[in-house]
Amino acid sequence: MTIDRAVLMFAGFMVLISLALAYYVSPYWLLLTAFVGLNLIQSSISGFCPAAIVFRKLGCRSGVAFK
Repeated sequence: MTIDRAVLMFAGFMVLISLALAYYVSPYWLLLTAFVGLNLIQSSISGFCPAAIVFRKLGCRSGVAFK
């Protein structure tokens, strides 16, 4: 799995988890969804993603977006 796919999968899981928590626990969990969305926008502009750094250290192969 490449870093790009790992980051996208992680972001998708975080969005789904935060939506479930917002529905069952508290609507304030939607702030996590907003954070993930903002981080995706920021990483698409700057190329910097903290999750990509973690996945690189875990041994994922480089992708096209995150090297």
